[in-house]
Order: sequence, then structure tokens, then C-alpha cells
Amino acid sequence: MSTEQPVAFVTGGGAGIGREIALRLARDGSPVAVADFDEAGARETVRQIRDIGHGKAIAVSCDVRDEASMESAFGECIRTLGAPRKIVANAGIEIAGEVHTMPLAEWNNILQTNLTGTFITCRVATRTILGAEATGAIVCISSPSASVGFAGGANGAYGASKGGVSALVRAMAIDYAARGIRVNAVVPGATATSLLDVTTSGSGMSAAERAVFQIPMARLADPREIAAAVAWVLSEEASYVTGSHLFVDGGLTARGANDF
Repeated sequence: MSTEQPVAFVTGGGAGIGREIALRLARDGSPVAVADFDEAGARETVRQIRDIGHGKAIAVSCDVRDEASMESAFGECIRTLGAPRKIVANAGIEIAGEVHTMPLAEWNNILQTNLTGTFITCRVATRTILGAEATGAIVCISSPSASVGFAGGANGAYGASKGGVSALVRAMAIDYAARGIRVNAVVPGATATSLLDVTTSGSGMSAAERAVFQIPMARLADPREIAAAVAWVLSEEASYVTGSHLFVDGGLTARGANDF
């Protein structure tokens, strides 16, 4: 087992990219709090962490949209593992729809989960790190849609939410640099998860088939590749990196339009 690293806290850790981030941080030696609205998914991630020989992990049920829930989740992490100094704001949802047809309730759900949920996670995280008189690092998961439009359209709410996340990262990096907290974004491109298959199900071809001609590297990302990027940004090897966006997208945004 690796030398123990600072405690990590990962939202949306019960599946997909979030699960791989939690597994990677555990492999690197961090005790990990796996936080998710889906407690069963979080428990499965913890089981997998323990199966690879890293026993310091807990599953935490929480709702990133609710500050009291997040304060409780961080409190459980502190009591069980210690104060987290590596925080990953990964939880998010995607609902496609054009602005003129999208119900306000769906717009609010996307913004509350993706943007307000990231804000609340960062708010509680910074208070925790400052309260411990420690240094730390925060990674927020953004999206290529924060920078370029989806060629397929119907992405106004999701793109707006991730654009807000990217702006929040830049603002927080400035606010907390002198206090020893680095804040960055990792920007995954089209990644081989079940969510991607759902969001591309109406295109007439699989996401993997589309990737061959739409992504310069001609393939989807493996979630472990996104996790490796997150782990690096959180590590001391990235000690002079703050306010940055690390694109892990196979060259997708280099083309100026995102069709995933």
C-alpha cells in the first residue's frame, strides 16, 4: 500500500467517472469518503476499494444541493477518516432540451445540481480546510460545453451550468491562493460510461462509433484516464497549478465544436 496521503472527499463517487476517481485516489494512498445521493452506489465503490486492499474508505449519503446535507457528510468524513484536504466536486446530471421547450423545473434541477451543488461542496470544503488550518486542493469537474457548443444542440442548461462551474473555479483560485488552497477544473471529453450511451441513444449509432470520426484520437476516454488527471491535479506534483482547466478530451475541443 502506498504511503498514506491526505484524506479525499469525492462527490458523485457511486458510479462512472466519480467511482474511478475514488478508486485511483485510494490506490494512491488516500483514505476516501465516497459521497453520493445513491448510497448503494457509494457502498459498491467502497467495496471495490477494499477489494484492492485499501480499507480506509467510507460511503456517505448526501445531496449536493443541500448545504445541511453536505455539512453532515463532511462531518462524518472528519469523524471517521479525518479532515479532507483533497476534494473532488464531481456530482452532476444532464438533461437535454432546447430552451423554448425545457420546463423551468428541469432547468432549475440541472443548475441546482451541477452549479449550486459544486458551489456548496466548495463552500463546505474551503471552510473545512481553513478550519483545520491546513492546505488543500479542490478539483471541480467541468465540461467541454463550458467552452464550445454541442454540435447536436439541446444543451443550453447543461452548458450554462458547466460554464458557471468554470467561472467559479477561476474566481476561487484567486480568492484562496494566498491561503494555500488550490482550485482547478478537469474537463473530461466523451467518456465510456453508461451516461454517455444514454445521452447519445437517439443518434442512430453508438458513442464509440461516433468517436471514430468526431474525436481526433478516434476513441472514447476510459474513466481511469480522467481519474489519473484528477489525481495529478490534486497531487503535490501540481503544487503551482491553480485556476487552470485540464482538458482530457482526445482533442475534441481543438475542433471548436462538441458533438457529445
